[in-house]
Amino acid sequence: MMQSRSAFLRTSAAAAATAAGATLSVRAPARAANPARPVVLGDDMFLNDAWRELRGRTVGIVTNPSGVTSLGESLVDAAHRNSEITVKALFGPEHGIRGTVGAGEVVGSSTDEKTGLPVHSLYGPTRHPTKAMLDGIDVLLFDIQDVGARPYTYVSTMAYVMEAAAQYGKDVWVLDRPNPIGGTQVEGPVLDPKFKSFIGLYPIPERHGMTVGELARLFNDHFGIGCTLRVISMQGWTRDMLWPDTGLHWVPTSPNIPYARTALVYLATGLIDEAGVNNGIGTTRPFEYAGGYGYDPAAFRDALVTRHIPGIEFEPADWTPTHGFWANKTLHGVALNVTDPHTFPNVRTAVELLAAARAQNKYHVAAGHEQIMDRDWGTDTVRLALDAGTSPDAIIASWEPGIRAFKALRAKYLLY
Repeated sequence: MMQSRSAFLRTSAAAAATAAGATLSVRAPARAANPARPVVLGDDMFLNDAWRELRGRTVGIVTNPSGVTSLGESLVDAAHRNSEITVKALFGPEHGIRGTVGAGEVVGSSTDEKTGLPVHSLYGPTRHPTKAMLDGIDVLLFDIQDVGARPYTYVSTMAYVMEAAAQYGKDVWVLDRPNPIGGTQVEGPVLDPKFKSFIGLYPIPERHGMTVGELARLFNDHFGIGCTLRVISMQGWTRDMLWPDTGLHWVPTSPNIPYARTALVYLATGLIDEAGVNNGIGTTRPFEYAGGYGYDPAAFRDALVTRHIPGIEFEPADWTPTHGFWANKTLHGVALNVTDPHTFPNVRTAVELLAAARAQNKYHVAAGHEQIMDRDWGTDTVRLALDAGTSPDAIIASWEPGIRAFKALRAKYLLY
């Protein structure tokens, strides 16, 4: 999404529209969806039956265009059509209720043209629902598709909604959705609380392998939010599923995540731009490139190939962003082609890319950008290790104690 990161601030809905028609370099998934075992989403479960348990209470819906049923219908439209569900207001995260606002841009409150409902922005003057916003609402429904990455701000919005609900005596129902990059791999440094921000509120890894419902349970219990929480679980989703395995249609979650498989490379290249490495933002293939000025594409590719990173191939490439700092400049480097998304380690790949850039004397964190890079990674250890010439293997190995502890913690909150 997102403001999730400073590099994502240089985005536009127009670029996303162009990207929507592009050909992906990510190759076909290792396994196809099983139509005999469809995934039933949390919002499907809510609309099918669970809504009856509202017992006449009024609701507010926290959502955006990704909040659709398995048939592609907006939860807002489906709930509004049911005369027995009283929807009082809508709440929009970063990018807005319709998902067209650029990353990091302030979103204003408005009125939804289709339903006439008030729309309160949670990415404007406040990121917490206020007492006035929640007036007359008993239950808040959260239905937004996440991408499985700690820096993606939708889960922070969910946490702030839960905090406000605890403060003002409201219930929260999280309508669960798949983690599009799966629920088995866990990668990256666990966030150091010193680097807490809206793109990382709690000490979890960059790639956490949890659904939004599972994260809500973790946040509410272990991290002490303490709201009255209910998670409406999915049916048919298993932890080894990636998005293509679900058989569901992907709705872009934000302007620079136009495809489900963009989420796979989001953490590979979304974490490298503050070190002076361009990641394809401003092209029709966001997050699918790595490089910049003066790179030797073949040498860059060869350095990465020797690292034997599973599930990924690198190809020499040139590209020209249409906007942002690199606008209208031809850049050189590699394109990322995911060959096996079930084994591809995206956070490890971010470190490998930065180390390969360092070997070409292209790794450079500009003065004043150190704090931004550290915020993105949730720690200063990665930057300091790269500055010191530490090997990728040593950097990645340093994450293991935190990952082991997190896996033990999260086990209590898993639903699938």
